[in-house]
Amino acid sequence: MALPCGSGRRWWRAVKMALGLCLCFLIPMAAAGIRNNNNSIFSDQKLKMEVHQQLKLLNKPAHKSIKSSDGDIIDCIHINNQPAFDHPLFKNHTIQMRPSFHPEGRLFDESKVSSKSKSINQLWHLNGRCPEGTIPVRRTKEDDLLRASSIKSYGRKKHLTIPKPSSAQPDLIDQGGHQHAIVYVEGDKYYGAKATINVWRPQIQEPNEFSLSQIWILGGSFGEDLNSIEAGWQVSPDLYGDSNSRLFTYWTSDAYQATGCYNLLCSGFIQINNQIAMGASIYPVSGYGGSQYDISILVWKDPKEGNWWMQFGNEHVLGYWPAFLFSYLSDSASMVEWGGEVVNSQPDGQHTSTQMGSGHFSGEGFGRASYFKNIQIVDGSNNLRPPKDIATFTEQPNCYDVQNRKSSDNWGNYFYYGGPGKNPNCL
Repeated sequence: MALPCGSGRRWWRAVKMALGLCLCFLIPMAAAGIRNNNNSIFSDQKLKMEVHQQLKLLNKPAHKSIKSSDGDIIDCIHINNQPAFDHPLFKNHTIQMRPSFHPEGRLFDESKVSSKSKSINQLWHLNGRCPEGTIPVRRTKEDDLLRASSIKSYGRKKHLTIPKPSSAQPDLIDQGGHQHAIVYVEGDKYYGAKATINVWRPQIQEPNEFSLSQIWILGGSFGEDLNSIEAGWQVSPDLYGDSNSRLFTYWTSDAYQATGCYNLLCSGFIQINNQIAMGASIYPVSGYGGSQYDISILVWKDPKEGNWWMQFGNEHVLGYWPAFLFSYLSDSASMVEWGGEVVNSQPDGQHTSTQMGSGHFSGEGFGRASYFKNIQIVDGSNNLRPPKDIATFTEQPNCYDVQNRKSSDNWGNYFYYGGPGKNPNCL
């Protein structure tokens, strides 16, 4: 079709104007896209750099490395090169190679630091052991850090994880999403605690949830000044990347705000033992209606040096938390708790099906329910003795429960605990 005279020029001007308008919009959009892409690249590079720096900080040069069948790598690092000494407070610290006294009020027996016992096993032991003068440290991997909500939060608990039985109210049930089934003692000065703990592999519904069984040594109020030393076993996909049951410790001097961490993931616990790795898998574990396996944990305060020591099994003295880490616990504990804890993130608005212990209620008894046996406290004379006035506590007994008992045989004071979480009576 022929265009009227002069209309060609007008048409071309219109086209150029339209193109100009499009470019006015497209160029900034493209530039924004480039900026966003550059920001994304910059952000990725920054994250990689932060991860690399944190891995370098956590993973010390190894004298020897042992690969475990569960995918862990255990690095045998020199005892003087462990993470605790990264902190300025530890700059001039001399390692206490053994406690002055062991509970029972006697001088510490040198044989107690021996590692000859074969009754306690961790999965990595099948492929080797660490030499004298080193300690075994579970290597932190890039994936471990990337699973955390932030690099800074890796290896740390969130607030509101301590059961507060003496003032429990209904509104505490969902506070922080943590639920418990415990026995406890309070109202005296406590210098340690001991228990033999049944080990299971509870099922975890959500990756950000966990299930654990532990001892709590507590000092101070339940406010921001709370001191806590904790030890036991746990299943935590978020922290470890799998569903294995693992030995763990934790400490805090300010109710989980700025201090403390799991295992050796920050300055704090000083390890002396070359056989047991914090955070490593425990094997074998108990089976429902089958063989039962347990571990023994003792935490006590050295009456001479004031440090808090941890023993695993009958012969593995693992190390200690220096007294200067704490305020209230620099003297004694005011409460001791034993039992289980889970995170209930309420997926889909319903109670989690994450199991505590064996995943079965306390009433099912031996071989089916989880147990703590021979629970004891350390008194002011550095003697192990049965606790007095034991009480129980759980937020929702239809989800997880606890039954305290006493035996005249070698079980002493004991209790069954645990549960399946979500069920027709727990929604």
